[in-house]
Amino acid sequence: MDAAQATPIKYDMDVVRWFSIAAVIYLVVGTLIGVWIAAELAWPALNFIPEIAFGRLRPLHTNAVIFAFGGCTLMATGFYMVQRTGATRLWSNGLAWFTFWGWNLVIVLAVITLPLGITQGKEYAELAWPVDILIAVVWLSFGLNHIMTVAIRKTSHIYVSNWFTMSMIVMITYLHVVNSLAIPVSLATSYSIFSGVQDAMIQWWWGHNAVGFYLTAGFLGIMYYFVPKQVGRPVFSYRLSVLHFWALTFGYVWLGAHHLQYTALPDWTGSLGAAVSLAMIIPSWGGAINGMMTLSGAWDRLRTDYILRFLVVALAFYAMSTFEGPVMSIKTVNALSHYTDWGIGHVHSGALGWVAMVAIGALYHMVKKLWNTEMYSDNLINVHFWLSTIGTVVYVVAMWVSGIMQGLMWRDYDEYGALTYTFVESVSAMHPYYAMRTIGGLIFHLGTLVMLYNVVMTVRQASAARSTAAVPAQV
Repeated sequence: MDAAQATPIKYDMDVVRWFSIAAVIYLVVGTLIGVWIAAELAWPALNFIPEIAFGRLRPLHTNAVIFAFGGCTLMATGFYMVQRTGATRLWSNGLAWFTFWGWNLVIVLAVITLPLGITQGKEYAELAWPVDILIAVVWLSFGLNHIMTVAIRKTSHIYVSNWFTMSMIVMITYLHVVNSLAIPVSLATSYSIFSGVQDAMIQWWWGHNAVGFYLTAGFLGIMYYFVPKQVGRPVFSYRLSVLHFWALTFGYVWLGAHHLQYTALPDWTGSLGAAVSLAMIIPSWGGAINGMMTLSGAWDRLRTDYILRFLVVALAFYAMSTFEGPVMSIKTVNALSHYTDWGIGHVHSGALGWVAMVAIGALYHMVKKLWNTEMYSDNLINVHFWLSTIGTVVYVVAMWVSGIMQGLMWRDYDEYGALTYTFVESVSAMHPYYAMRTIGGLIFHLGTLVMLYNVVMTVRQASAARSTAAVPAQV
């Protein structure tokens, strides 16, 4: 898959190394905050000061795992793949470093502002308007560098992973800009230029497409490169991968309205969102099957290749999540699932099972290549795999059960037409599942600590090996 292997090329990999290490650190931090806020819901006494209350830390958790961990992973893999598949160095190494420091400045500003309650209150777009501008500038620097590197490639073909990455870059640019359009009234306060139901529609046009292009298209680009590389075989069907790309790119943009069933949004928009959501099962499963079938004849590798296990289980969760989401968009199902923990379970089956696992597999693969060494401990990768898998299953099952129970309790009536359960009774019934979710999240978080230790020791091992090689032998 890598072009021009016969002629060694000195790629710009230092910035990729830094992005990779940052991604692992942010994964640890983001999941730690997630465990804490899960515990706050299970045991409300933990909300003892405003700065660490659930309402302040929840957006910090989502920004940490989506934009800090996810963003650093996408930028590390994006810069890695575009060089290797194009047989060329980055268009601008200096611009890549600007992207690295700029993106980390965004993350630092999020850590400062969100616990202080400085927020726009928009899902996945909470940061204040000056930070939104910085995000746009840094994101454009990443996009320009990536696209220009594709333009100066030494190969005739543009590998499909780069198409997915460029699609993500273009879509997230205008999604972020349009959704963030606001009138500032102070350094920390602004008001959206949209109002009422239009604001809700634009918000979920952004919100679901952040999932569709940032967390799906971007990470599908990762899957299409790293699964074949880890298996050592070409992708099962390149034509199917291209079909998957075009169907996803033109289909996903219509889905956002399915978040707003049974609201003031016109009924036809919700129906359209649900219809296109169901249609998107076909290309999504086509992509998942394509990744799985790449292992044809090499399934025995899963016994010993623990990095490959992460990638394959991620594909299984991708298939499950892209079936579950469309089903939940159907109005009759949505009537039960809307505003319940079922939605939280669905989101985390995708976030932990698909996004995190495919990212972790890619990061392990890159660490070995970037430092030209074997991992410090393959057994620790296996431990991490089982902690991640078990933690994800415990978390998701807890939320599925809690969510369906909530929906059933809220819509249950007695023979007089009165609600059978009060809202407080439904909250009380959720407690054991919230405790179970905290345990599942903690198990997953422990796996991230194992990964951080393994990666740090691998880097130290590689550095020690280079130092030893540089010292002349004593006579």
